[in-house]
Amino acid sequence: MDKFVIDQAEGLRRLLAREGSRVIAVTGGPGSPGRTTVAINLAAALTAQGKDVLVIDECLGPRSVSALLGGVRGASDVLGLSSGNRAGNLAGNFAALMRGEMTLDAAVGRHALGFGVLAAPGEHRAQYTGAQLDTQLSKLLAGPADFVLIDAQLDADGALSPLAMHAHDVLIVMRVTAQAITDAYACMKRLHFAHAIGQFRVLANHVESIPEAQAVFENLAGVASRYLTVSLESAGSVAADPYMPRALQLSRCIVDAFPSTAAARDFRRVAAELPHWPMRPALSASGGARVAPAEPASSANSAGLADSADSFVSTVTGVPSAPAPAHAGWRAEPPVQRTAHQHA
Repeated sequence: MDKFVIDQAEGLRRLLAREGSRVIAVTGGPGSPGRTTVAINLAAALTAQGKDVLVIDECLGPRSVSALLGGVRGASDVLGLSSGNRAGNLAGNFAALMRGEMTLDAAVGRHALGFGVLAAPGEHRAQYTGAQLDTQLSKLLAGPADFVLIDAQLDADGALSPLAMHAHDVLIVMRVTAQAITDAYACMKRLHFAHAIGQFRVLANHVESIPEAQAVFENLAGVASRYLTVSLESAGSVAADPYMPRALQLSRCIVDAFPSTAAARDFRRVAAELPHWPMRPALSASGGARVAPAEPASSANSAGLADSADSFVSTVTGVPSAPAPAHAGWRAEPPVQRTAHQHA
């Protein structure tokens, strides 16, 4: 009952003091942790709950939001184009929006399920810097959407784009395998170094066992707190589902195509809890500006991150991480005792 009252009070405060959208940057380690499908399905689930949702696609390519989804329509003849041409057209819309030549409504493609899609690839974002970029991005994120989900593309140093720096939450998508855990920890370390981020949300994706996923998260949170002074909050988990590949083949969200599956139910559950996450200041407003590296982001930094990641996996699993193949299954030890966390 107490949690219900607290959630209701938090929701009322946000409603009364609402200014712009709630922005969530969705990212993860290299490989295929599933961040794009997570962004798409959360957008679909939130829209089904009556929310106005905008997905910003920073990762233009054959596996991007713009390319994967069918039925994305915009005001400028997007219908009838191939997936690649459609994505390119939407990317051109972002450039026109930044130049003030197009309104937000005209620039945003609209998916058949109701959420908006705006492609913002790196080559288009790089043209705008400083005050001009901040002004245009502020206008973009102060639009009518209740939620803005950014499929965030990290740069070579593992840093967020200026656009993703407007996020209130950074959601790390992670699979429960030795290599994926290593990659997620390295991703967090780079983001913490680049922006002094003190808190992350973690979503366990493609999960075979909920207890195992929970144990892995607890150990990950303990290690992140001990060695990075970073707080981790669980965003839940999404079950491994044999219907997910078929949904992708159909260019559909599993939430829409196969709504009764375990993964669809999990996405709806995460989407239902997401509005009740504590509201934090945007990274750009809380001292999260990028920190200049003390040395080139090559040999020394990469080696240090790799060593830390290896140490992390060894700590969590209790065995050396080196022999583990890229996608080998592994079992976590019982959760470590968690300590007090530093919040952003």
